[in-house]
This record gives sequence, structure tokens and C-alpha cells, in this order.
Amino acid sequence: MVPLSWISDEARNLAHEHAQVVPISLFVAVLCLCLVIGYLLEENRWVNESIVAIIVGIFAGIMLLLITKGKSSHILTFSEELFFIYLLPPIIFNAGFQVKKKQFFHNFLTIMMFGVIGVFISTLVITCGSWWIFPKLKLLGLTGQDFLAIGTIFSSTDTVCTLQVLHQDETPLLYSLVFGEGVVNDATSVVLFNAVQKLDVSKFSSKTFRVIGDFLYLFLLSTGLGVLSGLLTSYILKALSFGRHSSVREIALMMLMAYLSYMLAELCDLSGILTVFFCGILMSHYAWYNVTETSRITTSYGNLLGIYSSLILLILLGRAAFVFPLSAVANYTNTRASSDRASRITFRHQIIIWWAGLMRGAVSIALAFKQFTFSGVTSDPVKATMITNTIIVVLFSTLVFGFLTKPLIRYLLPHTATRKNINHEESGPQIEDLNLPLLSLEESAATNISRAKESLSMLIESPVFTIHHFWRRFDDAYMRPFFGGPHHNESQC
Repeated sequence: MVPLSWISDEARNLAHEHAQVVPISLFVAVLCLCLVIGYLLEENRWVNESIVAIIVGIFAGIMLLLITKGKSSHILTFSEELFFIYLLPPIIFNAGFQVKKKQFFHNFLTIMMFGVIGVFISTLVITCGSWWIFPKLKLLGLTGQDFLAIGTIFSSTDTVCTLQVLHQDETPLLYSLVFGEGVVNDATSVVLFNAVQKLDVSKFSSKTFRVIGDFLYLFLLSTGLGVLSGLLTSYILKALSFGRHSSVREIALMMLMAYLSYMLAELCDLSGILTVFFCGILMSHYAWYNVTETSRITTSYGNLLGIYSSLILLILLGRAAFVFPLSAVANYTNTRASSDRASRITFRHQIIIWWAGLMRGAVSIALAFKQFTFSGVTSDPVKATMITNTIIVVLFSTLVFGFLTKPLIRYLLPHTATRKNINHEESGPQIEDLNLPLLSLEESAATNISRAKESLSMLIESPVFTIHHFWRRFDDAYMRPFFGGPHHNESQC
């Protein structure tokens, strides 16, 4: 005879499993609806996929409340843990894997200035501004660490709206800058946020300035872990030749190694975003050429109003504080490196780059939940207010700025003008044969010294092209034969 307690336990388990199926089914249905409506409105002058997703989500929430009469308001809840562990890694890995490496590394210094130095400047502006304004708006109870966290939260950009309008073939320079800065910005914001969380602002001393040291430590170690994971995967694929037996194993190994690198970074309190991004770049550069053709085909496809207004204003000022000055620095550097005016960031380009980073997205919300809640819940009204502020700023910036993105870009970059901005060949100093050694024991000391002087002179006059040139020689001579990759005439880096 079956005990009644066992039957009741099974019934509860079934009910629990059913309760988990309902929100997942609803979530998938909403995603499908977003894809369909986004496709239908793809050519719309004002709307983009991000705006469609927000509007569909709002209507789905309203319909759910009306149908259930408010009894199932928590059937879909945002989980920062779910976002960071399951949703973000494949997005960032795909960004690194699909990035046009030649453009990315050609503009690497400018992208790093926007994505790293820019985040520090924006964080400083937003932190100081909110620290000064919020008490005047009667928002009290936030600590110094909370204000620093607010600065990093609202320095994380969401460039999806702008990238949907820009075309990589028509505006390669602008697309590369916006895309590269968007990815590096997110990674930098998360790394800086983690460094801020370890900071004890109440004990202001010389140790406070260790936040910069912690940032550099996290940034470099996260990047190194990603590079190491990408190289290890490439070597395994090249040495074991999985594809001769099963292309599924090749794809599975690449995906699992990328995800493993992300999880290892998180376990070591590093930046998983930065790790998986550079892991994607390295796999694209080496591992991609070690897999079979079948695998390649498979992987290619009141006071509150014042607070909201203040945050939007600080976001505008914080981004302007670094985009325009750093653009001038980049233009000066590029002018010294190359006489090609096509590499200059024009004032119209600067406006688009500034505008592209005004939207705030899921990373800002996830960081806000991580700072102001415990397991997604908080009973502190001040912290609950900051969660609400973050959501409203994300909605406002995405909807309002997103609506104006397409008209702004079409006004600043007319169709006839964008067609003229085509891919240009790299200029700069004439580069000798890549197979020529840096130093040779078979040549005289005078010849070696002369070559070293020429290399040093070239480095001073045009550092961007010179570093790229030496990397290509090192890559072709030592890295590709060991880890795999395309031949010289196929190289995209």
C-alpha cells in the first residue's frame, strides 16, 4: 500500500515543476512575439528591436495583471544571477567571435580610451553629481560606496540601438568605434563595480586609492585568462583533430571552453565579460581555422522626477566629458600615425558616438539589483527607490533616445555620404617582408643596428601601425604554426 505522505509529496513536486514551466513558457512566447514584431517593423523610421522588446514586455505585463487580477504579478521576475551566469556569456562570446579584428585592433587605442578612460570620467561625473544633488532632493541614506556604485551602474552603455542603424560596410570606422567601445565599456563597468564593492569608503585613507590598482589587476588578469583559454582551445583542436570523427565535438568544445573561462573568472572574482570576450577573439583568430568546414558552417549563424532628471543629465554630461576630448586626442594621434584623413573622427561622428552610449540596458539593471538587493529583494525604501530609478532611466533612455537614433544618424550621415565612407587600405609606413627577422645572426652587427634604429624611428612616428606590423610578424612566425590559423593572405588581424 502506498503511503499517503508519499502521494502528497509527489503532488507538491508536480505542482512545483508546473509552476516553473509557466513563467518559462511565457518568457519564450514573449521572445517569439518580439522577434516577429521586430522583423515587421525593421524598416520603420523610428522603432528598433530594443524599443519593440520594451513595449511588448510592458503590454505582456499589463495583460498578465489584468487576466490574473493582480494575483500573479511575480510570475516573471528579473534575476541578476540568471542574467550574469546564463544570458550574458553567450552574448559577449559571440561579440568577440564575430568582431572584425582588423578594424578592432586598428582602432584599439581609441576604443580603449573610450571604453576604459571614458568609464572612469563618466563614473566620476555621475558620482560627484549624484552625491551633491540627491541630498538636496531629499534622497537620504545612501553611503559613499552606494554613490560610487551609482556612478559605475550608469556608466554602462547599451549601444544596440545605434548598431542596428549603422552598417559595417558603409561606416567601418564609426561602427568599429561604437561596437568596440560598447563591449569594452560593459566589461570595464563590471570590473570597476566589483572593485568598488571591495572598497571601504568609511575609512578614507591612502588605501582608498587602491581601487585603481584593483581595477588594473582585475582587468589584466581577466584578459589574460581569456587569452589563455582561447589559445588552449585552439591548440587542442589543432592537435587532436576532432573534426575527422565528429564536428559536434568541435563546436561543443569551443562553447564549453568559452563558458568555462567565464565561470572560472567569476569564481576567481575577475571579470567574466572581459575573459569571454577575449576568449572569443582568440578562438576566432586561431581555433576557427582548426575546425572542419562542416563546423564552420554550423557556427556562423516629485523628488523622484528630479532624481530621474538628474541621472539623465549626469549621464549626458558624463559621456560628453570624455567623448569629445578623447576624440581630439585620438585624431591627433591618428594624424601623426597616418596622413589618411579617412581615419579622422569628424564632429558628426563624435556626436553619434556620444549619442550611442546614452542608452542604458540590462547590465545597468543587473548591477543595480546586485548593489541594492539581496537575492532580488530589499526592504529598505531608499534602496528600493534606487532600483526603481534605474529601471525608469533604462526605459526612458532606451525609448526616447532610441526613438531618435535613426533620424539623428540619417540626418548626420545621409545615404550618399555613408556610401563614400568605404573600407580604406591601411596607410602608414611601408612594411617590409613579414618573413624578415627582427635580428639575424647571419647578418652583420651594423645591419642589425640599422634595422633596430629604423624600427624605433617607425615606432615613435606611427605607434599604431608599427605595433600592428610587429605583431603580424610575430604571429605568422611563432603563433600560427603552433595554435593554427589562416595563412598570411587570409589573415584578418
